[in-house]
Amino acid sequence: MISRPHYMEIFKKYRDVPLIKVLAGIRRCGKSTLLEMLRAELEQDGVPADHIVKMSYTSEDFEDGMTDKEMYRGILEKMSDTGRYYLLLDEVQEIDGWEKAVNSLLEKGNTDIYVTGSNSKLTAGEISTYLSGRYITIPVYTLSFAEYLSFKESTGRTPRELLPEYLRLGGFPIVALWDFDEMAAYQIVEGIYHSVISNDITRRHDIKNVDLFNRVVKFVIENVGKTFSANAIVKILKSEGRALSVESIYNDLEWLEKAFVIYRCPRYDLKGKSVLKTQEKFYLADASLKYCMMGFQPESVAAMLENVVYFELRRKGYEVYIGKNETKEIDFVAVRRDERIYVQVCRSLPEKSDREMANLLSIKDHYPKYVVTMDELAGGNMDGVKIVHLMDFLLQEKI
Repeated sequence: MISRPHYMEIFKKYRDVPLIKVLAGIRRCGKSTLLEMLRAELEQDGVPADHIVKMSYTSEDFEDGMTDKEMYRGILEKMSDTGRYYLLLDEVQEIDGWEKAVNSLLEKGNTDIYVTGSNSKLTAGEISTYLSGRYITIPVYTLSFAEYLSFKESTGRTPRELLPEYLRLGGFPIVALWDFDEMAAYQIVEGIYHSVISNDITRRHDIKNVDLFNRVVKFVIENVGKTFSANAIVKILKSEGRALSVESIYNDLEWLEKAFVIYRCPRYDLKGKSVLKTQEKFYLADASLKYCMMGFQPESVAAMLENVVYFELRRKGYEVYIGKNETKEIDFVAVRRDERIYVQVCRSLPEKSDREMANLLSIKDHYPKYVVTMDELAGGNMDGVKIVHLMDFLLQEKI
């Protein structure tokens, strides 16, 4: 197993804290492997192997269903004494009422509990009834560029050589582990995508018209990083002879979010200092989800650079917004406690100051401002704005 130090540090921070640790993210982003890494670390730290209970609840293992009571009893049977037990429970969303079982195990005492899942049953709205105030969510994303480099360390290639490959093939661990060509990589990602759609969305929400749903998904993927409205999708579908209500569009977007396929980035009014409820943008859990469906073209990278930067900010613990400064737009306003940074993203630097610089310079405060670019001339400082190459931005430990 190739370590993912960022997550192992989080585990150390919350180990033995009386909260249920909920690892949530899209299928195949590495959650199950993280539990295996945690188990190995616990054993290395002297925890007896029989006091580490690892259970997997994949749908294939429980085709006939399992109740929360059966889940609870099954785990309890493995706890043979009063010592401390570490419970590593994988894909718990397959068990209806899993949160009741886990809550009972937490109340029983002397347990440290970690659970993983891939759909809305792991989101705050659905687990708050039983676990309110008793859990911490740990978002799990596909590989960062720094993690991708560790997966590719044996190849001997430099970060500069690997960056185009990372942008093209994405960060699903199963793709990074092997030396797949583009076609094979996208076939694997397409399989992940269809698994998410069938298991976490269409089956769970009993979607009858799958073709129409897929058309909505295609529109969202085509417009990653762009503002659009449900009304716009309805009009386009109507022009194609398909009927769908605005409410249905909102449902589709919500289901995609809850399956961790897309992430909503709200708009923040810098002048009014408020989060706006309109003109949001959506970003894909991994850029390869777009390429596996639309094909990869070199010119498409420019549109996806925002996607990469957005998730790097999320990984580093920032809340991320689209910035609105009167009539000007800031690609990202990133907030972490009392810190704030502004980021504009562009593929190359123009000869003269353009929208990126002008929009940043219109902000009259002293928080750090960045232009992130693929331009080889990136570097230095212009009127207080830091010009940073994408590779350097992705590899900074702290921004």
